[in-house]
Amino acid sequence: MTSPPSLAFVHAHPDDEALFGAGSARHYANRGARVTLITCTQGQLGLDSAARAGEDPCHDDLATASTRAGELVRAAALLGFSRVVTLGYRDSGMAGWPQNAHPEAFVNADVEAAARTLGALFDEVDARVVVTYDESGFYGHPDHVMANTVTRRAVELSSTVERLYYPVVPRDVLHDFVEGARGLGVFLPAWVVEAGTHVDADSVATTMQVRPYAGVKQRAMATHASQVDNGDLVGMPEELFALLFGTEYFQRAWSRDRVAPGVDAHDLLGGSRWA
Repeated sequence: MTSPPSLAFVHAHPDDEALFGAGSARHYANRGARVTLITCTQGQLGLDSAARAGEDPCHDDLATASTRAGELVRAAALLGFSRVVTLGYRDSGMAGWPQNAHPEAFVNADVEAAARTLGALFDEVDARVVVTYDESGFYGHPDHVMANTVTRRAVELSSTVERLYYPVVPRDVLHDFVEGARGLGVFLPAWVVEAGTHVDADSVATTMQVRPYAGVKQRAMATHASQVDNGDLVGMPEELFALLFGTEYFQRAWSRDRVAPGVDAHDLLGGSRWA
């Protein structure tokens, strides 16, 4: 009997799994595929219980890490991840924060060592497809950029990974979403407004229609209640939310072998029966 295919999603912080590629994760989980979530940091520099940013001298790093760990487990269950792994690196904070210099921050990790760990994990779960951010980290967060660097090396070291994808948003789709939100007076977090992944439509290899999972994506975001800067997305009208989050777009960044044109146009697994 053929075992179900395996996909791995590599993210930087708790809550990123609800924001990038969540509908596709739920889609494949519903079809019986094995979907693994790997989170690189503990997210301790996210907003704490007093809504203080990580650079605030009074920020409670320890309590924030604990809170976010619980939120991550609950959101991952909603999204169908069969395994959740946290690599345990320290959150590096936003670009320019003094925490960037912390010796245990993810941005200061040994790339080769981290990649060996990640590559071994890919092989352990028999991952055929890996999803992470592009070289800009989608919107420039240092930990997202580092996740790309480490993952790129890890897929080269892995013996099972066949393809690597980046979640992206076509320029016209993002423009329509931002303008629609502003017209309704909806606050958008920086990761949307400052997204560096403005790509042309012809850069998209795979388009996943995940509107049936838009509701569960929104609930997964809501599970990360400590991160109140995403509050307007959680409370966003259904139609506007579905405009951006009802379809997921992916750029094929790497493949072990040549991929025939169009074979993965609507399936990260390449036209399989799991589509």
